[in-house]
Amino acid sequence: MAKTASTAAKTPPAADFEHSLDELEQLVTKMEGGELSLDESLASFERGVGLYRHCQQALEQAELRVRLLLDPEAPDSAEPFEPEH
Repeated sequence: MAKTASTAAKTPPAADFEHSLDELEQLVTKMEGGELSLDESLASFERGVGLYRHCQQALEQAELRVRLLLDPEAPDSAEPFEPEH
């Protein structure tokens, strides 16, 4: 059954992010397996791009929330996150 907009709105952002990330990982695994037809691969790739964009947006929103929590008066002056290598 498809999710409705009201159901998606009730899902906590972290849970929605985790679900999207899990689905993206499953798609990658299926595509790497090489068993999909061209049409299935294209549909999976398209879905994967959408999931990636959703995850990226969720991460950007989380970063903004952290900046606002650290300095609500000047969130733009907060230092950007630097990933550890």
